[in-house]
Amino acid sequence: MKDKIFGCVNKYIAVHGMIEPGDCVLAGISGGADSVCMLHLLVRMQEEIPFRLAVVHVNHGLRAEAGEDAVFVERLCVQWGIPFFLRKVDMPGYAREHKVSEEEAGRILRYQAFVQILGEIRADAPGKIAVAHNAEDRAETMLFHMFRGSGLKGLASIRPVRESVIRPVLCLNRAQIEAYLNAKGLTWCEDSTNREDTYARNRIRHHILSYAQREICQGAVSHMGELADILSETEDYLERETDRLYDRYVTENLTYSVSQENGLAGEVKIQLTGLGAEDIVMRKRVLFRALEKMTPHRKDITGRHIKAILTLMDKDGSKELSLPYGIEVYKEYGILFLRRPEEWKRSGSTAAPGGRQKSAVDRLQLDVLAEIPLNKTDLTPGVPLTVAVPGTGGFLFTLWEADFAPPISLFYRKEQNNPENRYTKWFDYDKITTSLLLRTRRTGDYLTIDEALHTQSVKQYMINEKIPKGKRDGMYLLADGAHILWVPGYRTSRRYKVEKNTRRILEVRLIGGNDGGTYRSVVDGRGSR
Repeated sequence: MKDKIFGCVNKYIAVHGMIEPGDCVLAGISGGADSVCMLHLLVRMQEEIPFRLAVVHVNHGLRAEAGEDAVFVERLCVQWGIPFFLRKVDMPGYAREHKVSEEEAGRILRYQAFVQILGEIRADAPGKIAVAHNAEDRAETMLFHMFRGSGLKGLASIRPVRESVIRPVLCLNRAQIEAYLNAKGLTWCEDSTNREDTYARNRIRHHILSYAQREICQGAVSHMGELADILSETEDYLERETDRLYDRYVTENLTYSVSQENGLAGEVKIQLTGLGAEDIVMRKRVLFRALEKMTPHRKDITGRHIKAILTLMDKDGSKELSLPYGIEVYKEYGILFLRRPEEWKRSGSTAAPGGRQKSAVDRLQLDVLAEIPLNKTDLTPGVPLTVAVPGTGGFLFTLWEADFAPPISLFYRKEQNNPENRYTKWFDYDKITTSLLLRTRRTGDYLTIDEALHTQSVKQYMINEKIPKGKRDGMYLLADGAHILWVPGYRTSRRYKVEKNTRRILEVRLIGGNDGGTYRSVVDGRGSR
């Protein structure tokens, strides 16, 4: 059994490219059966793939016996020669403060700990976070999302790999995991909360999934895993098709909303004759894509709203309807318009068809939004600092000592303008002379454009990049006085390039930019992802 299980996991890791030679893998180990099994398999895997392995145990401050679990995991690490890290968090307190469930609070705090520790230990190696979700977890999540009315993405459930997170034992069910541990003579901790019905997932596990396995089909979990793989592949394909049709039929004129409701303000125009000829599935997806950019949360837009828009598209004449967040939908001359007009500050209006007032200059005039003084009280090495920006996910600033910086920032010493990192940039912290400002452009702003430190005005740069004139004043820039470090979604200034002798690295991330972020689509309509 143990060799069969090892072979199964070994193949699963290889198929999904989870671990490569030289990787640094941080395993989240609770002490339960799933995580102990995963850890033992990873230790064995090191004999075949040379990679670094470390362990983090997160004490959520919830159970009296949690301290015993930490001791158990630490002893395993000592026995197997693995570096061990312990983090204590206040899950109930976080849940109360942020008004989320304890389950969600625990997930957030765990991943915060994982990311922080991985940044401390991985040096110049690619970093991976290994978590011990198993096949039952995947099936439970699929049912949970289905009951809540999820789409394909939610039904695809837990993926084997998501960015830097890997799930090596997702291919195993609980019976296989316990059989492996028993065959190896390994013990594990039992989390008493797993036996309770407090959480919805526990109720699904105890009463629904177990019944399906027992009374309907013994292979239910395995079959649901196969279905999740099919749905993942289907969703990926449909996303690519949505990108293609969106670029073909949709024109954006969006910028950041000044309201506290977030989302993007402005206008989206959709060619009715083109989109109307596409399959109904793709029509819905394109409409969802357009609307989700204008609302804070996709859940605010439901199938009922999409159905109303489709009905509007099919009707003769000029009709209109209203959606959440003040979005107006109407059609004129073969074009479907989605607008949030109340968010625009207008100047110089002209009459539009149907008596609707359209501005001659549609753009946002924004003041300085945030200032981050360069002092250690605000930027502590390794501790992210989030700066909220109205209408966006904000910006995340992290100061790194060069020896402990993420590997990509070290690679960045050579590839300062790596296009694959459009939404996360790295700067030499000690070259910043005044203070960081997130603001809109000002007269006299400039960039350093080459190694010889020649400069170019931001105005001329925007002209060269063909950024529409009406959008330039609504773009957020990262500035050091008049010197612009970064035009988010575009380029950085060479003056702040990370080099071999850099002592401290400032990492700046546009939140949401790496996972479907829309900053570039905001400023130039290309919709890069």
